Amino acid sequence: QVQLVESGGGFVQAGGSLRLSCAASGLPFSRYAMAWFRQAPGKQREFVASISWSSANTDYTDSVKGRFTISRDNAMNTVFLQMNILKPEDTAVYYCAADARGGLSWALRGRDRSEYDYWGQGTQVTVSS
Repeated sequence: QVQLVESGGGFVQAGGSLRLSCAASGLPFSRYAMAWFRQAPGKQREFVASISWSSANTDYTDSVKGRFTISRDNAMNTVFLQMNILKPEDTAVYYCAADARGGLSWALRGRDRSEYDYWGQGTQVTVSS
């Protein structure tokens, strides 16, 4: 049984930082590209960042470039999202996701939620102004 379990969310003031973690089990973690998505109230779930199996490649949505950093530790089966200079508009539930096609080839990675095979249950991030 595949499980992705996010942690590290919380409440922070604007300008602050948080580090999210996602622990994976039940899948060959190093064969998957991994990603973070987020969903704010009343909005669609949106892509935030992704990372290749080897960590050689990363992809970010424009609104988080220069502020967020995705990383992974294949020995720990864990993917991270370091979030700095947080803004109120970053408030959302953050989800990690696993992408088998992106694991086979970075060129096949996607930014659409339909392209991801497994999802965690999410962790809430709230940024106050």
